[in-house]
Formats: sequence, C-alpha cells, structure tokens
Amino acid sequence: MNDKGITELTNKQNSEWALAIEGMTCASCSNRVEKALTKVPGVLSAEVNLALETAQVSGLSSEVTLAKLIEAVAAAGYQAKLVRKDSLISTEGTQSLQSPHSKDIKAYSWWPVALAALLSLPLVLAMIAEWAGWQGQLSGWLQWALATPVQFWLGWRFYKAGWSALKAGAGNMDLLVALGTSAAYGLSVYLLLSPIHAGMNHLYFESSTIVITLVLLGKWLESRAKRQTTAAIRALNALRPERASVLRNGQEVVLAIASVIVGDVVLVRPGERIPVDGRIQQGESQVDESLITGESLPVAKRLGDTVTGGAVNGEGLLHVSTTAVGAESVLARIVRLVESAQAKKAPIQRMVDKVSEVFVPVVMVIALVTLLAWGLLGGDWQVAILNAVAVLVIACPCALGLATPTSIMVGTGVAAQHGILIKDAEALELAHAIKTVAFDKTGTLTEGHPKLIVLESSNGDIDHLLLVAASLQAGSEHPLAKAVVNAAQAKAMQPLSAQDVQAMPGRGVAGIIGDQQLYLGNTRLMEELGVDLSAMKARAAELEREGRSVSWLCKSALLEQGKDKPLLLGLLAFGDTLKATAVHAVLRLQEQGILTVLISGDNQGSASSIASQLGITKFYAQVLPGDKANILTQLKQADGLIAMVGDGINDAPALAAADIGIAMSSGTDVAMHAAGITLMRGDPALVADAIEISRRTYAKIRQNLFWAFIYNVVGIPLAAMGLLSPVIAGAAMALSSFSVVSNALLLKRWRPAAPQ
Repeated sequence: MNDKGITELTNKQNSEWALAIEGMTCASCSNRVEKALTKVPGVLSAEVNLALETAQVSGLSSEVTLAKLIEAVAAAGYQAKLVRKDSLISTEGTQSLQSPHSKDIKAYSWWPVALAALLSLPLVLAMIAEWAGWQGQLSGWLQWALATPVQFWLGWRFYKAGWSALKAGAGNMDLLVALGTSAAYGLSVYLLLSPIHAGMNHLYFESSTIVITLVLLGKWLESRAKRQTTAAIRALNALRPERASVLRNGQEVVLAIASVIVGDVVLVRPGERIPVDGRIQQGESQVDESLITGESLPVAKRLGDTVTGGAVNGEGLLHVSTTAVGAESVLARIVRLVESAQAKKAPIQRMVDKVSEVFVPVVMVIALVTLLAWGLLGGDWQVAILNAVAVLVIACPCALGLATPTSIMVGTGVAAQHGILIKDAEALELAHAIKTVAFDKTGTLTEGHPKLIVLESSNGDIDHLLLVAASLQAGSEHPLAKAVVNAAQAKAMQPLSAQDVQAMPGRGVAGIIGDQQLYLGNTRLMEELGVDLSAMKARAAELEREGRSVSWLCKSALLEQGKDKPLLLGLLAFGDTLKATAVHAVLRLQEQGILTVLISGDNQGSASSIASQLGITKFYAQVLPGDKANILTQLKQADGLIAMVGDGINDAPALAAADIGIAMSSGTDVAMHAAGITLMRGDPALVADAIEISRRTYAKIRQNLFWAFIYNVVGIPLAAMGLLSPVIAGAAMALSSFSVVSNALLLKRWRPAAPQ
C-alpha cells in the first residue's frame, strides 16, 4: 500500500457497536450471527457472546451503519438492537447509550413452564401407571387435548426459531426440538386416527409434552443462573450515585450526577458514596474503596489526596474538587473493561465454535440413519421414530455454547470484585499457563517512595550539592527526583533556574545552571562521560552492598565541553523499602511452581539486596527500559510463557512484549494500557491471585466442555441404540445446560489468599 493509501486508511474513523441479539439458543446460533456480521462490508471484527446474548462489532464508520448490521442479523434469522456505539479513535459524535449489562440477561417467564408441567402431569402419571400395570389409562382424545396446547402454543417458540434457522440454511437447538417433538406428536396422532391401531392404548403424547416441558424448564433455570454471572457488573453499576451535593456560587445545590462538571466542588458527608473522581480540597476521613480496589480496610484520606467515585466516605465531611465524571471516571472505565473482557471470546472458544458449526447437521444425519436403520432392519417404525426423536433431543448444543463464556463472565466478575481487572478473555485464559513472572523493582516490589539517605560532596558542601541536584530535578516525576526535591524543600531551599533540562532514559538527567553543564545520573552515565569516580568509588560500593541506589552529580564549564572530562561534585544515595506483602507475593508464586525474576534499572548491589530479601535467585541490574523487552524475549525462549509486572512508563514496552502484562493501577496510565491485567491496588500479592483465578476459571472451562461433550458422546449412541427414551433424553438435555452454568457459578466462591 502506498503512503496515500495508508493515510486514507488511518484517517478513517473506526467505531464499535454493542448489539443485543434476540433469538439465540445454542452455539450454532451465535456462530451464524457472527458470520453474518463479519460479512457486512466494512466490518473488521465481530464477536457474539451466547451467554450475554450480545455482539461486539468493530468496523469503519464510513461504511458500516446500524441498519446494515441489524439487516444482516435479521437475514440470519435473529433480531438485533443497538445497546451502545463508541468511537475507537475520537470521541466526536460518540453515541453513549446504556451499558450492555444495564439490562438484565433476558429472564424466561415461569408461567409457561408451570402450565406445561400442569398439562403434562396427567400424561406422566398415566405413563407411570402403565409401567406399573395399573388400569384406568387416559383416553387417546384426552391425551391429545392435553398435549396439543403444549406442542403448538407453549412450544411455538421452537417452531418459530427453527423455521428462521431453516430459512437461513442452517440448524439450531430449536430445530432439533421442533423436529423431535413433532415426530413424537405426529406418530401419536397417526396411531390415534389410524383404523389399524384403533383401540390401541399406548400413545406417545407424553414424550413430546415432557420434552417441551423439560426444555422450557432448562431454559428458565439457565436464564436464572446466567443472570447471576453478571452480578459483578450490576454491583459495580450500583456504586454510581445518581445525585451529588455541589457548591455553586457559595450555595449548596443538589444536582443530577450528569450535571456535575470538572472543577465543581462536591460535598460528601459521612456515610455517603463519593459521586465523582476528585481531589480532596478540604477535610479528612477514612474511605472504604473495597468494592473498587478489593482493599478490605478503609484508607486514610487527607488534603490533596485523590478519591474515586463509588467509594464510601467514613466519618469526616469532605470537599472534593471534581477531576472526572461520567464515562471518564475510574468506575466507568472499570465497568467498561470488565464488560469488554466478558464479551470477548477466549481462544479455546474458537475451537468449540468450529465443532458446533457442523454439530447440528451431523446430528440430523445420525437421527436419519437411526430412523432408517430401526425401520428397515428392525421393521418397527414406531420404535424407529422414537429412537430418532431421542437422538434429536439429547444432542442439543446449548451446553457447548455456554461452557466457555459463562466461566469467563464469572471469573472476570469475581476478579474485578477483588481488585483484579482483566482486559480480555485471552489474558484470563493464558494466565493459567504462566511459567515465569518478571518484576520491576521500584514501585512494584518496593514502596516506590525512596528517600535521600546519604549526601557526600567532593568539597564538603553538601547543601550546595543538594541545591543543584534539586534544581535539575524540579520538574521530574521520577521517584528519585521527588526524593531529592523533598529533601531540599525540608531545608526550605529555593531551586535555581535550570535551562535545557533533558531526561536521559535509563541514565539520568542533564541541564544548565548558570555557566555550567550539569549531569545527574547513574554509574553508566558517568562512565559514558568519562568522569573520574575513584575518590568515592569505595564509598559507593559500600552503599550499593547495603541496597542503596547511588546517583552521581558532575559538572563541566560550557566553554570546556568536549575538551575536558566533567568534574565529579558528589554522590547521592537513596533507600527504598519493600512493600509489606512483597515477600509473601514472591513466595506464593514459587509455591505455584512459577519462576520469579527481578529486572531493575538500579545498580547491581541494590538489585542484589532486594532479590536476596525476596528469595529471588535470578535478577538483572542496570537494565535500560528498551532492554527489558529483549530480556523478556530471552526468558520466553528459555522458560516458556512469561508475565511482566510493572507500574511505570519505562515498563510499558516490557509489559507489551510479555505474553501477559500485569500493571499496578498505582502507576501510570501508559503502563495500564499496555497490560492485559491491571491490579487496582499496588499489592504484588495480587499477581498470584490473578494467576490463581485464571487457573480456576480455565479448570471450569475444561470441566464444562467435558460435561457438554460427554452428554452428547454418551447420549447420542445410547439414543441411537434405543437405550434412551425421548423423556430421559429431554431431561438430560435440560440438565446439561443448567449444570454447565451452575458449575461456572461456583467460581463466585473464590477469594484471594489472606496476607501473611
């Protein structure tokens, strides 16, 4: 493609549509909708979630319209309506409707199940009486009167959906149920009306009615169970207050949350939920953020601290200056992230989709072969029809389509409730197989708030050394820079004017003060500049052995630059403390059989000291940000699937290069965007929790797929051999879907390991 073509493609605005899909009943349905959407010109990708009954479509706004998407879904035999449309490139013209989870998963009404059961009960009792040899069977016409409304009124949904599938040239669960029950009903009517069989007591109306009743019961139970899979999203949405008390022109007014704007000062009284993201302008309190970060204990908040909308204020009155509202709030972003993860397909689901794509046609062939084999070879066409019906009914692929998405939905939901945000289903699935976890040091395993411990000047003037260093670092957000600035502020020093200050990634910073060029950085930078460190090298080595990070300050006259080596002014040594849970976090990973690695930009002594305290035997020191990704590539080749844990901008390339990036939310947005998993609080112990919930979820997926397949692998041959009646087949089919969803819901009992 030429440059012009690339530019045109880049300039095209992409959008994402969230659609609610009605009428899907099994995996083959979701596959058909997905194929129909991907064939729409301009659609880049489409993913359909059977459990949520939604579709996520990404495409070119200039080519794709809502009308085209709805038309494609209708042509496939289903109905679609818009839930939300978002721009993927810019927010201009973004249409923000309700969340995909703002309406509950469609709940099937209970009354059709109850009515079908009531009408079927006499037929069931008559069947039991016949088995027991009792007299007093129901007349054939009474059986017909009871079965007909079940078949054609309560069971009409199966005919409607099955016919839609047939028109689209495909098959689904409804078609199998409609064919199977119609065959049993039709056989019964034939026997009732045929003169040859006049007076024959045994009919098969109970087979069709009981199958329909059981399928309706199974769908009702399934819908109730599926509703619980989105409980986490509903709990998060419930955290959003609808109104806020705002100070406007010195007066307190109560406004709808949509009317609050950035910069407004919001009053939050004790016991109230904080309605916006903001910064405390006045007051102190304890804030409960448990439903957002998973942190069980209230967090102390004071002047200047940030607060998150949805958290509960404790005992103090707070004045909060609004920094984000609506879609830009932390809570809204969390909800979107969890929704996205639940709607995406896991890699294993694609294999299931391929199987389910040919499943219904294969079942229909097996049913036809069963019918012909029993009819032609056995000579009993009644038995042949019943066995074919049993094959059609037992082979419903509902459980197959629900096995993976229900597990993903519950797993991502429960993880979010405990402060672990999983960006997509692929990250959740991959995390279970991680062999190596590589940690950044500062801010990840340590508190990330180092303090200036030692100052040593070549001429003994440590105040001047501190003043110059603080002046160079005045505008930096680096943790070491903040430590220097804080130390200078503690002595009430006023920074000097620094010009042409430049950050040197992985090395330090350079700038001009007065007529001198100054460099503040690590040993690597000093060696590159050719600075003579011999006077303080022994002291630096001693500090590094103690785990301190050492920086050097040197100068050169502007006129002498490039002629003489810069002159050493002194050294600065910093100390950082391990996070309280760091040792426990590494120990748990090692107990899970995972290799832990430390990758740090700090010196050898500091990295070695931290690694020793944590029990990490493999570490890399003085690593430049760009080299972290190379180290990860080497580790992947040697040790298998690898995760990288970090929190800073310099960690973003490594987070993207790892098989799974895990970012601390206490770090930068850049790091979180590059990661597949975000930890909502800066606790390294959550890394092991994230891997554990992934393992639990993947285990549930495998269990569900096993049961979904086993029902069919065992049931279809038994039905074909005449060892399974349509009634038992219907019960097994209904049980399969319900058991799969119920098994996934067991994940809701998962809790993170208690800190030690």
